[in-house]
Amino acid sequence: MKTTLLAFGAPGMQEMIVIFLIVLLLFGAKKIPELARGVGKGMGEFKKAKTEFEREIKEGEEEGKKEWEKSEDASDNHPAKSED
Repeated sequence: MKTTLLAFGAPGMQEMIVIFLIVLLLFGAKKIPELARGVGKGMGEFKKAKTEFEREIKEGEEEGKKEWEKSEDASDNHPAKSED
């Protein structure tokens, strides 16, 4: 059985105009700048959180590599005792 997945692209100019008009009617001209500021702040916070998360992941990776190398060096310096 074959299923087809429909993918929708980015909205075109006509769709954007209709969306803008609906937003204008719902919120009014005075509220739109406040909404845009809020969206902008939210995007800024998201970017900040994303970069912080990426930095923490990289630090953890580096720390893990150091610990791994330390454990490998320790096992290389202390070979297992062999019995005669």
